[in-house]
Amino acid sequence: MREPDADTLMFFGRHLDALSLYLTFEELLFDSFPEVNRRVQKTQITFFNRHVFACVSFARVRRKAELPAGYMVITLGLPSPLDSERVAVKTEPYPGRWTHHFVVSAPEELDEEMLSWIRAAYDFAYAK
Repeated sequence: MREPDADTLMFFGRHLDALSLYLTFEELLFDSFPEVNRRVQKTQITFFNRHVFACVSFARVRRKAELPAGYMVITLGLPSPLDSERVAVKTEPYPGRWTHHFVVSAPEELDEEMLSWIRAAYDFAYAK
């Protein structure tokens, strides 16, 4: 696992309990996909190839009492809606693009199912 850079540490400043989970997620992306770029912004970390395919944030997609400790939100853009209880929120911001938010709080949640959804988002962004 690589060491976080200064921008990443600043982003996780108030959420250090989720940093190791994020680093596991980041390593999964860089190991799984040939063309991944990353941009750290004030409210999210964006991953893109030709276009954005995934983001990490602390967006409130559930009531605070329903959020686990040490969580992060993974957002994926997909061409169709997912029918899974793992999806916290899904919206269709415009026809043919569905935004899905997942609350993740443990490395085991970054499983093959999640990787398949990330792969679909990666391919969808690359093909745009």
